[in-house]
Amino acid sequence: MKIIKGGVCAAKGFTAAGVHCGIRKNRTKRDLALIYSEKNAASAAVYTTNLVKGAPLSVTKNHIADGYAQAIICNSGNANTCNTGGEQLAEETCKLLAEELSLKASDIVVASTGVIGLPMDIEPFKTGIPMLHKALGKNSAEAAEGIMTTDTKLKEIAVSFEIDGVECRIGGIAKGSGMIHPNMATMLVFLTSDCAISPAMLQKALSGDITETFNMISIDGDTSTNDMVCILSNGMAGNKLIDSEDENFKIFMKALNTVSVYLCRRIAGDGEGATKLLECKVDGAADLQTAKTVAKSVICSSLTKAAMFGADANWGRVLCAIGYSGADVDVHKIGVSFRSKAGTVEVCRNGEGVAFSEEIAKKVLTESEIEILVSLNDGDFSSTAWGCDLTYDYVKINGDYRT
Repeated sequence: MKIIKGGVCAAKGFTAAGVHCGIRKNRTKRDLALIYSEKNAASAAVYTTNLVKGAPLSVTKNHIADGYAQAIICNSGNANTCNTGGEQLAEETCKLLAEELSLKASDIVVASTGVIGLPMDIEPFKTGIPMLHKALGKNSAEAAEGIMTTDTKLKEIAVSFEIDGVECRIGGIAKGSGMIHPNMATMLVFLTSDCAISPAMLQKALSGDITETFNMISIDGDTSTNDMVCILSNGMAGNKLIDSEDENFKIFMKALNTVSVYLCRRIAGDGEGATKLLECKVDGAADLQTAKTVAKSVICSSLTKAAMFGADANWGRVLCAIGYSGADVDVHKIGVSFRSKAGTVEVCRNGEGVAFSEEIAKKVLTESEIEILVSLNDGDFSSTAWGCDLTYDYVKINGDYRT
């Protein structure tokens, strides 16, 4: 397996586009994106668990109930959530796109992100959809820009891998900067593949992968209303169909996980106002759930996040987060270290502080990517969670987000 260029257009048969259609006031920002497959593709998705859901989610769920889709359309700048006639707007959007591309409306995934509760109408989509069609090409980056809100960095990746000697590819784009918490789904992620895989196995792969990847991110503790992770796989690579949990399924899962982890890190590192990517690695847990619970709790701790912003090796905040996590751990066995490209500093052993150089710790924690290493010393299970530091700018961004 290797990292390649192309994003969602790396897989055979996929093209994409991103345009400005007038949803955003800023004419320099794209606000509508399209991903299109030449052939109808196996599809799978996971959705936000927030009880308040964007209208496009229910429309998409109905559209891909048969396990297939051929296009994904997504707008940014105004979320189709808590709006009068939201589902009708989502359906009309799909109908317009279906007529433009000669597809069935039921083969279209629709998504939306931005400010919640503002009025929306179909007019920008009437303008933008023909523009998208005209712009279709190997334009993964433009599509990635079209789904961004407060993101500051484009998020895309692609990998190639072999199934029985046949090259297959998976690519992805994502948006996510704020309103992100580990409770699937917590961002918009669109994945494409040319691997031949049944809808049932594709859903199994995605549902299994997100528990270790996208469900392990937290920026601010808020679970979004709009978001989903969706994958289309059109089979154009020509490999033998994956329809069971065989060795080829494991290969596909590994490739999918590589794409997911990369996007997780990009999302976490681009948290609203963030200056640092935080990665909490927990090992020595008695079971997997304990490892995941501890990792999430540390990443979600506002005090730990603030300490990382200030490059303060305040390891007591890490232990505090573990203590209230609800995980059954022996606090007298816990070890904590901080690591970055500047080095590693051990700060806690057997639940107690150890002598360390504040100067070295400062250098370690001044880097842009920080690993928080937690050893529970109680078993063989491990887990990783991703987040970011908490800065002054987070409040500035969200203090006037709507206006």
